[in-house]
Amino acid sequence: MDMRKIIHMDMDAFFAAVEQLDHPEYRGKPVIVGGVGERGVVATASYEARKFGIHSAMPGFRAKKLCPNGIFVRGSYERYTELSKQVFDILSRYTDHIEQVSIDEAYLDVSDVEDAYALACAMKHAIIMETGLTASFGVSYNKFLAKLGSDWNKPNGIKVINEEDVPEILKPLPIRKVHGLGKKSVERLNRIGIFTIEDLLIYDESFLTEFIGGFGKAIYWRIRGVDDRPVGEMTKRKSYGKETTFSEDILEEPVLIEQLQRFSLKIASYLSRKSLVANTVTLKYKTFDFQSHTRSKTVYNYIRTCEELMAVAMDLLKSEPIDKPIRLIGLTVSNLEPEDQVQISLLD
Repeated sequence: MDMRKIIHMDMDAFFAAVEQLDHPEYRGKPVIVGGVGERGVVATASYEARKFGIHSAMPGFRAKKLCPNGIFVRGSYERYTELSKQVFDILSRYTDHIEQVSIDEAYLDVSDVEDAYALACAMKHAIIMETGLTASFGVSYNKFLAKLGSDWNKPNGIKVINEEDVPEILKPLPIRKVHGLGKKSVERLNRIGIFTIEDLLIYDESFLTEFIGGFGKAIYWRIRGVDDRPVGEMTKRKSYGKETTFSEDILEEPVLIEQLQRFSLKIASYLSRKSLVANTVTLKYKTFDFQSHTRSKTVYNYIRTCEELMAVAMDLLKSEPIDKPIRLIGLTVSNLEPEDQVQISLLD
């Protein structure tokens, strides 16, 4: 069986880069999208801002302490969606086999082309010439390694990871670089002296499954350079959602609303890309004492847009008071259906 050729594309500090594109006076300066007001949360930080230690999900007040002269903006989510569509239209000129992971990230299976690196270079050039934005690309034979490659030389980088290079590349990497290992798992592994992939390689699959859970098997193979996940969805997806863990427990409603707005944008972008609609929305949150809560609502008319989704999310948020600080919040849509089938059924 021939080895696959997989590309991972990741836009560089996308929201912040769009702000710098539209506002030339911001270029070369630390730009922080989100975090406006004392209780806001950072969505994206430009690379200039990251030098101050600012990162996504950081409370705005902390970001302002780290970078008092930073440029804090609320963000223009309509503009981000517009440019995201432009980027994906460019990618679709080169291949139809695209899996959109988020508004600014995708996997592409280009196994049918002779030179995947040359193709990635062409995509990269087209994006910067047509949008003014930069993207980083990883090229390899599976999704895990391709994603690792796109993160290698950010921003505006490209990295090829060949099979013969895998041991040398993977072994010294910190385990936080393993896609699928969450922050809590990394901390637990660190506590028992496991800091690099080389440290983790000495443990068998049963240890990882017991220590991490059901995902341990996938981690066991990924750190050995094996990842058989296909690009694109081979079966009908029943739900799609986003969630985030705050770096500090949050109780202020404006912060939660801001986060739900971001989720709604990303989920609506996914629905549009896949030509899907949904009629059930679920709000999930976890309080500081690790108690999980969910609230769901099913609507008669299918949800297609960010505005429609946000309206339901707000109904769920305000349906009853939240009286404990929140550690995690998530938003999911389910009962997904192809948009054209729903339109046909409504006309019948």
